[in-house]
Amino acid sequence: MLGGAADGRPAMDTDAKMAEAILAFSGTTNGILSVQGFKDLEVRTGMKLADLAEGSEEKFITFAQTQAGPVPVITSPEWSGSETGGRRYAPFTINLERLKPFHTLTGRMHFFLDHDWMTDIGEGLPIYRPPLDMHRLFGEPRLGSDGAMEVTVRYLTPHSKWSIHSEYQDNLLMLSLSRGGPTVWMSPADADAIKVHDNDWVECTNVNGVLVARAIVSHRMPAGVVYVHHAQERTIDVPKSEATGRRGGIHNSVTRLLVKPSHLAGGYARLAYAFNYLGPTGNQRDMVATVRRRSQEVQY
Repeated sequence: MLGGAADGRPAMDTDAKMAEAILAFSGTTNGILSVQGFKDLEVRTGMKLADLAEGSEEKFITFAQTQAGPVPVITSPEWSGSETGGRRYAPFTINLERLKPFHTLTGRMHFFLDHDWMTDIGEGLPIYRPPLDMHRLFGEPRLGSDGAMEVTVRYLTPHSKWSIHSEYQDNLLMLSLSRGGPTVWMSPADADAIKVHDNDWVECTNVNGVLVARAIVSHRMPAGVVYVHHAQERTIDVPKSEATGRRGGIHNSVTRLLVKPSHLAGGYARLAYAFNYLGPTGNQRDMVATVRRRSQEVQY
């Protein structure tokens, strides 16, 4: 906080003011908007919905509250799940229990997409698409070992394992479950190839950046693939990198945004493009990176 307000309260800095503005415009954090949103939705759908948020009109989640700890959000038409009455969030609860139509042409859940773009690329129904050849496209290392004391792997960043949604990984409860810092899950075969033991410090690098983390060697990981759970921000136990001399990055330091053309389709039922962390979806979470064992004497 910087300075002070006329009434004696601390004045908010610019970032805090922006955070408060964002919270004010979401029904999940502003009860008035949630109730009004459900009432508008009742008119459009003919279904009873407003009771999911009624009683929350005076509730407003502030930025200061989120800094102090996790705060349960308000059930809102912005999401398909209900947390009314202390329920845990589950997607499509409102669609299934309150018969709110799904955001499709038919209002029902379905897999087939008859959009011209989807038909042209053969994705009218869900299919498997193999990862892009990052070596041929961008000159990144080929998958597999080249004999050096490093291993080239597919680098995946699935949803966070030890945090509350995507934050609060430094919460005491979360710290009691995790190793208190960034980790890389590796297969025993890949770890043996570079003489890495469980909990050793390693560095993941490619043309995009570097990540310094501890190795978790697990038989649950297939050879040639590593997991770096997302949202491990640079708040706890992040040492300097030997490769750059700077603090060793986050999970996205080695990822690259790749926009798939079909994700840009819009104006067709639920196919409506919108920004989502600088891209239409999380398809950048499939990179190629090299992992090597580094000095275990780290500096911060």
